[in-house]
Amino acid sequence: MPDPTSTDSTLIPPRFLFRFAMDVRYCQTLWSAKEGVQLDESYRLPMLSQLDNERTLADVRMAWSEAGLAWWVRVEGRKQLPWCRESRLDDSDGLQVWVDTRATTGVHRATRFCHRFSFLPRGGGPTAEEPVADQLLINRARENARPVRARELQAKSKVSKTFYELSAFAPAVSLGGYDPEGQPRLGFTYALLDREQGLQTFSVGAGLPYEEDPSCWAEALLVR
Repeated sequence: MPDPTSTDSTLIPPRFLFRFAMDVRYCQTLWSAKEGVQLDESYRLPMLSQLDNERTLADVRMAWSEAGLAWWVRVEGRKQLPWCRESRLDDSDGLQVWVDTRATTGVHRATRFCHRFSFLPRGGGPTAEEPVADQLLINRARENARPVRARELQAKSKVSKTFYELSAFAPAVSLGGYDPEGQPRLGFTYALLDREQGLQTFSVGAGLPYEEDPSCWAEALLVR
């Protein structure tokens, strides 16, 4: 007879059993209008999805400064251009990030300090070839974050049929409550959607409500 106290890893993903925290390093020159984000390997985020035996789809890096937060992503192994639509941020190829500037990871509904941003390598502009940076609402939020103004969020990209690189920047003004000196702990997670290769998430995977529940997010400590 099976042991009723045993944990069936096929029913409970390993990442669900842990509360993750990681350091995010400081970068003085966080964003360049010409080059975007330049982050070396020391800024790479851990591949927590490997705990669930999921294949790694992208190299994801993150940094901070007083100016805001930035991410850099590289996706390889593609056979066609990314599928991106400015009108369909939810299901386009690209990076979504969730940031809680108060790290209230014990609550299940987002507050006004919780933000959800979408960054696409293409899909914008008159020819739909320009990168896209926009804000999304968080479902079931107790209170929505302040709407970002046009061009507050920034994105730059390099795109081919076999890979893309994406630089993304959320300035401090777009992050309500952002105070890296007084409040250096953030709630954070991301989801990288690739229609060819699948989904890569950070703190927990598909099947858990990370899109709306801050208790599913990891903790990011802003360090120098």
